[in-house]
This record gives sequence, structure tokens and C-alpha cells, in this order.
Amino acid sequence: MHAGQEPDPETGAVIPPIHLSSTFQQPAPGEPRRYEYSRTQNPTREALEAQIAALEGARWGLAFASGMAAVDAVAHLLRPGDRVVLMNDVYGGTYRYFARVLADWGVTPDFRDLTDPETWAFAGARMVWVETPTNPFLRVVDLAAVAEAARKAGALLVVDNTFASPYLTRPLELGADLVVHSATKYLGGHSDLVLGVVLGRDEALRERLAFYQNSVGAVPGPFEAWLCSRGLKTLALRMERHSETAQALAAWLAAHPRVRRVHYPGLPTHPNHAVAARQMRRFGGMLSIELESKEAAVRFVKALRLFTLAESLGGVESLVSIPGLMTHASLKGTPFEVPERLVRLSVGVEDLEDLRRDLEAALERV
Repeated sequence: MHAGQEPDPETGAVIPPIHLSSTFQQPAPGEPRRYEYSRTQNPTREALEAQIAALEGARWGLAFASGMAAVDAVAHLLRPGDRVVLMNDVYGGTYRYFARVLADWGVTPDFRDLTDPETWAFAGARMVWVETPTNPFLRVVDLAAVAEAARKAGALLVVDNTFASPYLTRPLELGADLVVHSATKYLGGHSDLVLGVVLGRDEALRERLAFYQNSVGAVPGPFEAWLCSRGLKTLALRMERHSETAQALAAWLAAHPRVRRVHYPGLPTHPNHAVAARQMRRFGGMLSIELESKEAAVRFVKALRLFTLAESLGGVESLVSIPGLMTHASLKGTPFEVPERLVRLSVGVEDLEDLRRDLEAALERV
């Protein structure tokens, strides 16, 4: 609420101003007061970075133009010939980046089910990349155990904390070296910005990533940084509502005769429920369901009225997607292809009964 958000010292404005300037006056050549050019530093972006770092328990944060720009920055810690171990259930854009972009650069991706302790042999890996809960199957990885295994192997542990947000899970406290977010999702919370962040505690890593951030210039504009900063102030309130409603809907859907399976870590039947209960404050607003077929899934999403059919997630409004046809289409034809009968729900903050009735009406059309 307050980190990086001190009232303006000149005017007393409670909300810090948006610094839209691209450049800053210098009293003498090469002697800026503090800021020189907004690609390198911007007061609004710095305020956001301080705010998110405080939430994650990090020493520093760096903001990027998108979640994938943040992923790309971290991936540039790797070099040709390195191997990176990744959870085999990740966002489709992450899979595409490591399997197709970095692979052409000489980095070897090694996809594994990191919920299985048998896969925690990381010898020879430069980096371990985890999503938890995962996208779209909502699997939960034991971060403390994986962090210990990565540390023994000398590998960096990077955690994509987008689905949980720092309100539900703080990976740095569980041993992660770096945390990334698509701040487009829960951190912003209103589906009105595109932004990514990287957070950590190691100053040497910050120096390398900040150099890359400035050199490449994939930074958010001041207005997007301000929007995200505003959204963060209601993160705790939103995550409580998202989690409470999703928990109730998951339990209701699990008993519905037209739903084959529900993927939600808050259900006692979830295979990783015990791990989730240990490392998460609550279980989040994301859940996935499996219906009988692709055709049933398409009929279902078309029949919904309060759940909007759209990509992305984490906003105050409820969204629905078929990952195999949308966000994870890049996995088609791979061993990690997402079945097209699976539907992903991003549960918003609307009234629980309104959402339940919407789901019920749509399931009647399946």
C-alpha cells in the first residue's frame, strides 16, 4: 500500500504523479540530477518496482514491457550450450519461447513433471524454471524441495508466480533465486495493461538484468506502470474474493454430472493439495474443468454470459478460455498438447451465485 508510494514532496499529493517525460534536464553535461532518460530510469516505473519488491519480499524489482519480455530478460542469463529444466505444464508462450526461440540459440530445454520428486536431479542444468500453480492444469510444485535440489546442483531457480501472486505465495522465501510475473494478470488486476516484472535478492543478478533492461529497452511506459501500481493496492482484497469464489465453484463443479474432472489445488482430491496448503495462503482464482469433448467445451464457452470468452486471466471480471485452441495452441502436436475438452476459468469478483447460475445454464447446453 505504501512502499514506493510516498506523497509528492512538492505538492503533498497522496497519489504520486505520473512522470510522462522521456528525458530529464541536466544541470551540467553528463551530470543528471538523478534521471536522464526514461528507458534507463523513470520515477513512476521505479515506484512500481519498489512496490512489487516489497510485496514479494525481494530486495529489488525490474519492470518490463510484458510478461514475456521479463521471461526473455531472465533467459538471457543463459548461454549457448546451457540446459534449462522446465515444468512440463507451462504457459504456451513460455513453452514456445524455450522450445523454439532459445533452442535455436543453442539452449537445451528439458521439460519434466516437477511435481514428481523423481525428476529433481538437476546436475548439469544451469537453470530450473517452475510455474506453480501451473497453466492450465493447476499443478503445484513443492518450491522448498525443488529449491534445495537446484541449489545442490548449482542451478538458478526461477519461479513464475503469476497464478498465485505474492499475496498467496512468496517463492523467494522458499528458496527461489528469481521470481517473474506477467503483471498483466493479478498484479494489475483490471485487464487494462500489459507489463512484466522480475524480482530477486541477489545484487549481482540485478546488475546483469538491469543492464539488459536498459540495453534492450523492453520497458513499460509510465502510464502502464502507474496503472499497475494502482491495481496492486487492492491485490489482497481481490485475491481473497477470487480465492473464496473459486473454491466454492470448484467444489460445486466437482459434483456436477456433466463435468468429468476439476483441476483446482483447493480441492482435497487434488494430487498436490497438501503441498498447496503448505505453501499457499489460499488457493487462488484459477481452475480448469474437463468436459466430454472438444465440441462440448466449445458449446459450453459459447453459452456463458458472465464469463467472457477471451485470453488472459486475473482481472476483476471472469474470463473463460479453451487453452488447447487459444493460449496453448503452440503445444499442439507436442507431447504436452492440452486436450481441447479442457476449459480454463479465471474467476472474477462478481457475485458467487451469479457466476454459479451462469455456469449451470451453460452446462445445460453441453
